[in-house]
Amino acid sequence: MDQIQNILQNQILKAAEEKIDAEIDKLDNLTEDDLEDIRRKRVHEMKLRQQQMQQWKINGHGEYTEIAEEKEFFEIAKKSSNFVCHFYRDDFFRCKVIDKHLSILARKHMETKFCKINAEKCPFLTERLRIKTLPTLALVKDAKTKDYVVGFSDLGNTDDFSTDVLEWRIAHAGVIEYSGDLLVPPGQASKSKFKIKSKKTIRENEDDDSD
Repeated sequence: MDQIQNILQNQILKAAEEKIDAEIDKLDNLTEDDLEDIRRKRVHEMKLRQQQMQQWKINGHGEYTEIAEEKEFFEIAKKSSNFVCHFYRDDFFRCKVIDKHLSILARKHMETKFCKINAEKCPFLTERLRIKTLPTLALVKDAKTKDYVVGFSDLGNTDDFSTDVLEWRIAHAGVIEYSGDLLVPPGQASKSKFKIKSKKTIRENEDDDSD
């Protein structure tokens, strides 16, 4: 068995080395026209990104804001491809913890709209999304709710989780641009404390002291 594994590992290493060698050869043989083409494509990508940034600013990205009315939730979902909405209550301490972290993430992730809405003032939304536990984050992608973060069970079951951990959890829904390792939470050797539940489990079986 060990011999077979060694053979497979050697084959993988050889394939990787051949791919790297091919890339190096390609770079070594670039002509001036090739370099100019790469430069033009890069400039075009930068212009498109700048246009995106401007549109995000117009749509209120870059800051953590409050939704006053339920209809705003649907308007934002149509305008912003990436949308994180915090359902909260004023008198819940854990909601204030979430507020602190989302304020930071809103500034970091311009590509995503971060908002909060008072759950007591949006009965239609809470009923439609079956939100029963606060705080709950609805993670919306292309106007569809992809996932929920309910309470702190996905965040290590502690009130003092880091902003990085919440960022990591949100990233699983694909609503932010994330360059870290989704398999392992930030600062952890493994994800034993962080068991991300399925949407059904989150919405139906969550136990939290803020129900």
